[in-house]
Amino acid sequence: MASILDEYEDSLSRSAVLQPSCPSVGIPHSGFVNAPLEKEAPIFTKQRIDFTPSDRITSLVVSCNQLCMSLGKDTLLRIDLGKANEPNHVELGRKDEAKVHKMFLDHTGSHLLIALSSTEVLYINRNGQKVRPLARWKGQLVESVGWNKALGTESSTGPILVGTAQGQIFEAELSASEGGLFGPAPDLYFRPLYVLMEEGGPAPVCSIETERGLDGRCFVIATTRQRLFQFTGRVAEGAEIQGFSGLFATYTDHPPPFREFPSNLGYSELAFYTPKLRSAPRAFAWMMGDGVLYGALDCGRPDSLLSEERVWDYPPGVGPGASPPLAIVLTQFHFLLLLADRVEAVCTLTGQVVLRDHFLEKFGPLRHMVKDSSTGHLWAHTERAVFRYHVQREARDVWRTYLDMNRFDLAKEYCRERPDCLDTVLAREADFCFRQRRYVESARCYALTQSYFEEIALKFLEVRQEEALAEFLQRKLAGLKPTERTQATLLTAWLTELYLSRLGALQGDADSLPLYRETRERFRDFLSSPRNKEWLFASRASIHELLASHGDTEHMVYFAVIMQDYERVVAYHCQHEAYEEALAVLSRHHDPQLFYKFSPILIRHIPRQLVDAWIELGSRLDARQLIPALVNYSQGGEAQQVSQAIRYMEFCVNVLGETEQAIHNYLLSLYARGQAASLLAYLEQAGTSPHRVHYDLKYALRLCAEHGHHRACVHVYKVLEFYEEAVDLALQVDVDLAKQCADLPEEDEELRKKLWLKIARHVVQEEEDVKTAMACLASCPLLKIEDVLPFFPDFVTIDHFKEAICSSLQAYNRHIDELQREMEEATASAQRIRRDLQELRGRYGTVEPQDKCSACDFPLLNRPFYVFLCGHMFHADCLLQAVRPGLPAYKQARLEELQRKLGSAPPPTKGPPRTKEGEGGTAGAPSREQLKADLDELVAAECVYCGELMIRSIDRPFIDPLRYEEEHQSWL
Repeated sequence: MASILDEYEDSLSRSAVLQPSCPSVGIPHSGFVNAPLEKEAPIFTKQRIDFTPSDRITSLVVSCNQLCMSLGKDTLLRIDLGKANEPNHVELGRKDEAKVHKMFLDHTGSHLLIALSSTEVLYINRNGQKVRPLARWKGQLVESVGWNKALGTESSTGPILVGTAQGQIFEAELSASEGGLFGPAPDLYFRPLYVLMEEGGPAPVCSIETERGLDGRCFVIATTRQRLFQFTGRVAEGAEIQGFSGLFATYTDHPPPFREFPSNLGYSELAFYTPKLRSAPRAFAWMMGDGVLYGALDCGRPDSLLSEERVWDYPPGVGPGASPPLAIVLTQFHFLLLLADRVEAVCTLTGQVVLRDHFLEKFGPLRHMVKDSSTGHLWAHTERAVFRYHVQREARDVWRTYLDMNRFDLAKEYCRERPDCLDTVLAREADFCFRQRRYVESARCYALTQSYFEEIALKFLEVRQEEALAEFLQRKLAGLKPTERTQATLLTAWLTELYLSRLGALQGDADSLPLYRETRERFRDFLSSPRNKEWLFASRASIHELLASHGDTEHMVYFAVIMQDYERVVAYHCQHEAYEEALAVLSRHHDPQLFYKFSPILIRHIPRQLVDAWIELGSRLDARQLIPALVNYSQGGEAQQVSQAIRYMEFCVNVLGETEQAIHNYLLSLYARGQAASLLAYLEQAGTSPHRVHYDLKYALRLCAEHGHHRACVHVYKVLEFYEEAVDLALQVDVDLAKQCADLPEEDEELRKKLWLKIARHVVQEEEDVKTAMACLASCPLLKIEDVLPFFPDFVTIDHFKEAICSSLQAYNRHIDELQREMEEATASAQRIRRDLQELRGRYGTVEPQDKCSACDFPLLNRPFYVFLCGHMFHADCLLQAVRPGLPAYKQARLEELQRKLGSAPPPTKGPPRTKEGEGGTAGAPSREQLKADLDELVAAECVYCGELMIRSIDRPFIDPLRYEEEHQSWL
């Protein structure tokens, strides 16, 4: 057999086209142009398979891409359409004259039954090469098989139903296992279940189909020549092995429900439409004598599986009295009837013939037609040829049929991906609803079309349907793009005007109160809609003008809140003296800028509540920007006004820890105006360090002086370290306060003495109290009796100072004794130091030949060296190099000067030592020994590793920052 070719045989067959499509011109109101760029492919396309059979084709079945046909009486041809170049021939091995009556192939394409005219049945599996007879089936002429789609597999059919020409329905099960000569037979069992009856007795079971629902229900549809029977029942859990016996047992006493049509074709055929493999069928078509019974299949219905039934009459020239149909197949929207010389396709929606495809006489009469549910292809054959129909985009023009039927929902469903056709459907639906006076629904549809905006708006205005017009405008607004700002502004303004006009007309009418409330809610929904928020925000100025022109203050506030234009809301409340409502808005939205703007107004009317709101916001408010409001409010000078300002300033200082000078200065001014005690407590709490106080000291001093707060002035003087002024002012208030001030300059005894003399003079001259003067003298150890005597008048007798003079003399004696003791200790210490120096001159250290320099690790005796008591030894030049970086700048300069002088000094001469007058060589110039001694004092005063120099170098970097880059490059 030649391979199956995917090409058209134009010389032998004709392509059949189902051609209802969209017009080729654009619809004026839609804005779309539907002119097709290329010719659409037909829905049903016939293709003759390039195949010449070796014998006449007697039967053909296709399932799951597996094609089986019987040739003559003894040959079976099997083709896997996925591997069309590898056909498989199987000999039936029949020696008698029996012919193939019918063949049946299950939904998996694995199990093939061959019914012979001799009432025998053969079985072959897709993976097998041997035809096996079914002994239990012998004697039955099989007319139909109901495969088990729920339990059938490639190796087993599960329980299936078999209909015979004698009207009997059997239950059977087949297994593909082959067990050798004495192995099990493929037919596991074969038992009768039911007999279908017509008026004349048992009738052949022309078709039988089984289906299971999701809830365990089972359905069986069986047909005879005139009747269609339904068997429904529920299969118990775990009862699958029992098959269908329980289902048919319920109809032993009463017949199942059936549809009967008296006209007799002599046979009938049932076809199902299944959208996907292994899914539930959606529709059925029963070819019988009166026509085709078509309807939907609903497994959820309790009483009947069939719904929406209707009978389509056969087309002219088709039927029992003319050209009888031989077979039927069902697609999504068509059923195709096979006649002896042609194929006719009828639309299941309209009953119209959309295809009449004639076949050439050279191929002979058509025999049968089947459908492969897995691929959707249709197959027809004669005795000498095989044809295949491709179904392409069957639903592409269904929308127009539904549109003509005014079934707009279905029409939109089937043209959802075609904007031009969808626009046509929406426009037709909108016109239909408009004619039916369903104006709101019409507006919703019009808003989705590309119709002219002005035309639609005028239509609703002419019939005075403002509600429908508003719906149309709202939906148009929702569909605008972000760039269409002008259109959005116009639509929002128009909608606002429509709602306001309607609310104005309904307001005040008691009978229209429910309608008024409904309209108000719709208007508020429009204003608060998230979809319209962007457009409403852009048009908020014009909308506020419209609301103001209608005097609708309620919605002005509502819209301002939605737009978060709280400034307008607060201003509105303030204008109407609703200050608490204004503060509630401010407190609810926590906008600092609004607080700064409206606080000067609110603080005059609700000061306590406003300050509470400020305190609640805490650090989110900048207290500096609230000072102007407080200043204007507290200028009245009333205690209540000042107390609220002080309360907030204290909160800022004590709780928030404000350090801003303006805040502290303002708090000082408030304290100075009426709370002297709080002023002094604040100043004392701030401390006495001028660098840590947060107020302006000079301003505080001037403020306290203006209001006569002397104690506060004294405190400020102390902070400023003006101790003389502090003592002078304190003497006017309290002597004890002056004494406290006099003790403050602890490090300056001369100043302290001067301050205490001021106090003593004030006590003696102003108060004329000798006892107090003596007590003052005792309070300050710096004062002596001789210091205060000049302040006393001449008439004061010595008796008043006798005790003080004696105490002073005793103090002098003690001081003299102390000095004498210190002198003796100093003499003893000097003697001990002289002894230590004598001992140091006799100390020495031993240097071995192998000793090395602690800095350069070279032998020490090669060059001049230094030896320290700690044990470290250095060459003179190594020690100089190590010490130099750690010396201060002035010592480094002194070191360079000594080196220079030492280098220019004459070398020492051999001979007797010179006299002292001749030392130095030059009059006034230091000798070489003196220069070396000075150099040693700088360089060798202490060990560079053990002395203070090493301790001071702990924070010095290992690499000189000036040479870091050079050092870094040397490591690369």
